[in-house]
Amino acid sequence: MELIYFLIIGALAGFLAGKILKGGGFGLWGNLVVGIVGAVVGGFLFGVLGIEVGGGVLGSLVTAVIGAVVLLWLISFVQKGKAPDA
Repeated sequence: MELIYFLIIGALAGFLAGKILKGGGFGLWGNLVVGIVGAVVGGFLFGVLGIEVGGGVLGSLVTAVIGAVVLLWLISFVQKGKAPDA
């Protein structure tokens, strides 16, 4: 059951990050990948900065969305040589 929650949070985080930065999603699989990698990035960043978002579904979603936004911003920065408008 935890795997299902993990996948749902990943897909939702990727979708929300896509909406925040580009104004659209990346399809189910793209959102899932962006959200899962974003969760890892967000967890790493929050750990380095000493920030605790909290547990549960909402804390996981916030961490994943922030990480996914950072990930997409970095990818766009590298591809275009400039940061996207948020």
